[in-house]
Amino acid sequence: MSASSPVSPANALRAAVHAALAADPALTAALGGARIHDVPPPTPEFPYVTLGEAQVIDWSTATETGHEHRLTLNVWSRQGGHGEAHHLAHLVQAVLHDAPLTLDGHRLVNLRATSAEIRREAGGRTYRALLRLRAVTETG
Repeated sequence: MSASSPVSPANALRAAVHAALAADPALTAALGGARIHDVPPPTPEFPYVTLGEAQVIDWSTATETGHEHRLTLNVWSRQGGHGEAHHLAHLVQAVLHDAPLTLDGHRLVNLRATSAEIRREAGGRTYRALLRLRAVTETG
């Protein structure tokens, strides 16, 4: 990217999270492939992971430009019961919690998995794990 259009810290973080998840052999094996989506296809193969909502908060100091990020990832499963959703949520958290990700144009200060909530969606066939992450980034 050119200096006139730097990558935003949110986009840099999302790209690094996506790359880390897609590169993890245990997760991709459990998913049946690198089924990590920013926007899922119209008819996705289950199970899969989507990058969800994000909140970006100014975390700057007098000397550094920084941001706090609150990310939500979704793990989608159609296996009977909660078991697969719990297992996949654990794998995603293991890949990302305290991961030393490299960001384009930014530095990751920390990345923490803060919570997981597994629920059955309407219709009763699909389970979703909502994973919440908190990250702090600095420019540079």
